[in-house]
Amino acid sequence: MADTKTNPEAVSAKLSLGDQTIELPVMRPTVGPDVLDIRKLYAQGDVFTYDPGFTSTAACESAITYIDGDKGELLYRGYPIEQLADKSTHLETCFLLLYGELPTAAQLADFTERVTKHTMVHEQMHYFFRGFRRDSHPMATMVGVVGAMSAFYHDSTDIADPWQREVAAIRLIAKLPTIAAMAYKYSIGQPFVYPKNSLDYASNFLNMCFAVPAEDYQVNPILAKAMDRIMMLHADHEQNASTSTVRLAGSSGANPFACIAAGIACLWGPAHGGANQACLEMLREIGTVDRIPEYVAKAKDKNSGFRLMGFGHRVYKNFDPRAKVMKESADEVLNLLGVGNNPLLQVAKELERIALEDEYFISKKLYPNVDFYSGIILEAMGFPTSMFTPIFALSRTVGWIAQWKEMIADPTQKIGRPRQLYTGPAARDYVDLRHR
Repeated sequence: MADTKTNPEAVSAKLSLGDQTIELPVMRPTVGPDVLDIRKLYAQGDVFTYDPGFTSTAACESAITYIDGDKGELLYRGYPIEQLADKSTHLETCFLLLYGELPTAAQLADFTERVTKHTMVHEQMHYFFRGFRRDSHPMATMVGVVGAMSAFYHDSTDIADPWQREVAAIRLIAKLPTIAAMAYKYSIGQPFVYPKNSLDYASNFLNMCFAVPAEDYQVNPILAKAMDRIMMLHADHEQNASTSTVRLAGSSGANPFACIAAGIACLWGPAHGGANQACLEMLREIGTVDRIPEYVAKAKDKNSGFRLMGFGHRVYKNFDPRAKVMKESADEVLNLLGVGNNPLLQVAKELERIALEDEYFISKKLYPNVDFYSGIILEAMGFPTSMFTPIFALSRTVGWIAQWKEMIADPTQKIGRPRQLYTGPAARDYVDLRHR
């Protein structure tokens, strides 16, 4: 857990309620603003706080990920995302998120082998897939299949058993790429492709998505590296909507597979995991560089109802650090595939230039975010837009699991039970039907 403590410089904050004064302890995190501890506010003052969206509320104590939106900083266990993207791999980052430290060579080899040896899914799950309509959205399929994993792997659902929690964690990290690839193959009417232990994590996923029995498929290392980076950049992102959903579901004691399925369902929302798809659709709508001024003018017009997707972020008030890395991958992938002059990339680059120079974007801090480039990369690789969010989901799985495991081990954890500001009718008597 994070090394929080009572702030010695400001022992408490005082809240005046009429003639009553309530003292609220002040907690100091490792980095970031101090936090008011209001756990006893209702008991002492018969009041509670109102915070739609929980934008000013810490719902948990966590030592996993830290974001400084003003600086444009993202840290996994203290390590800047730029350093990890440059020097690490997704599986090494998974180990870091799960266990708190970068692995030794022996630890990484052991962890990689455990994940690799669990990538196959139970053979009977194939029949489960066939219960979905042929044209089912891959995210709909993933929500159902991941939720049903507890029926296939019931030997790792006891959350009170640390070993079962560990087994469930490895299984989820290993099998989500397989399940996502199977959902994709099912949606396009192609046979499932089994995982290969000889391939690395990202290459294995690409092979399961694009290989066919009729011919061999060779994974290009540049594409594999780009996919690995996409996974790493999306691995965790503090207490976002889907992570909070996983924690809330887990607080009831639900099994890990049900909790991750809940996170996938939340991620499906277009305001969360579907943002890169929306961004790509916007770039297609703009079409060519010469039409950008028209759309920029629309974005500046409050009455137009149009907004540029892929710009700005709920947390980041500076350049999204993940976008810088993603931009490099976009250039590499598109140049490799001979689409360096892709009109979508040209539109994206010009929009980025405008966003970094135009006073309107600067004043509103509307910088390009990670979704701005990830959609272009995935489309260039051959993925349909329906697969963008499933890829986000399999990438975020390790973050959800790390957060879930941390929550289970937290002795202060309670079942989630948000309060409300009730605005309905006060108590009233029932009126008989004939008198209404």
